[in-house]
Amino acid sequence: MSNRLIKLLRICGILLLTVALSACGRLAYYAHSINGHLTIMSQRQDIDKLRKDPKTDAKLKQKLHKVQQIRRFASKELLLPDNKSFKKYADLKRPYVVWNVVAAPEFSVKPKTWCFLFAGCISYRGYFSKDKAQQFADKLKAQGLDVTIGGVTAYSTLGWFADPVLNTFIHYPTSRLAGLIFHELAHQKIYVKSDSAFSESLATTVELEGTRRWIQRYDSNVNFQSYLERKNRQRRFVVLIQKYRTKLERHYEKTQSIKEKREGKKSMFRQMQAEYQILKKGWGNYSGYDAWFSRDLNNAHLASVGTYHNYVPALQKLLRRTRGNLQAFYREAEKLAALPEQQRKQRLQQINSHPD
Repeated sequence: MSNRLIKLLRICGILLLTVALSACGRLAYYAHSINGHLTIMSQRQDIDKLRKDPKTDAKLKQKLHKVQQIRRFASKELLLPDNKSFKKYADLKRPYVVWNVVAAPEFSVKPKTWCFLFAGCISYRGYFSKDKAQQFADKLKAQGLDVTIGGVTAYSTLGWFADPVLNTFIHYPTSRLAGLIFHELAHQKIYVKSDSAFSESLATTVELEGTRRWIQRYDSNVNFQSYLERKNRQRRFVVLIQKYRTKLERHYEKTQSIKEKREGKKSMFRQMQAEYQILKKGWGNYSGYDAWFSRDLNNAHLASVGTYHNYVPALQKLLRRTRGNLQAFYREAEKLAALPEQQRKQRLQQINSHPD
């Protein structure tokens, strides 16, 4: 029995003891999570062996070779953890690894949170089954909450286990694949429990910088300007969502009737849809966000966007201050991670407001 499996079984025991006196629903959720993770771990195959196997699809072999290049780059050039993560491959036979459920009250854009033993408190609840995610979402809707479900192609165990490369993202364009691996490894480098905004913003900052360096050195077929344009569209999308989150927050705080709150809510979502159409025209009718806006949007959709980007500008300034020296940047990031949450937030705001 491997040391990792022994560790997992110990953790499973701790989790089950922790929730033994809790509601059956929580116990069932932990059992589902443990089983889902064990299933993924059992499907892993060594990438070197797959590349040598004549039965392996040629396109998959090429992608696995790229993954190995990206993985070496991540450790040597970006100083990310040199461990066993992303050195094995698993085909899950499904498009997403997990489905996240996000919920918010009818008149609030602050998401509901769930607290877990190792990850801390987070603003979503993940399921390895779409049906189970839908069942949980339906229960939350019955409580009067705004709810959304989103499929996720990758997730991190934060260094507890050797995360595999998955079929859910292996066929991404190489620059996007590299960014995803850099992002997940950054979580293993620095992660603050119960502060998703900081942890995700830090991983996103490393992802952006790492992808820029990867493209410049190894992926000459990719136009870096096109990459920046795609990231800029993503940034503008997030800015638009955050704008209406703020407007809705102010709307909900007003003293008014339930009817007035609901009518104002509908009006603001229509305004956001209209503003997106203007933004889209400025992008030459780029349709990458059409599916997102075509849904029956609610507070949960807005709450699900933003934590990956809130502190990215401040952290990018911090990276520039270190003149791109990642070792120095990580030291500064670790100092921020060690602060109490409110002090960390204030410090990031100070960094962002100070000119370069």
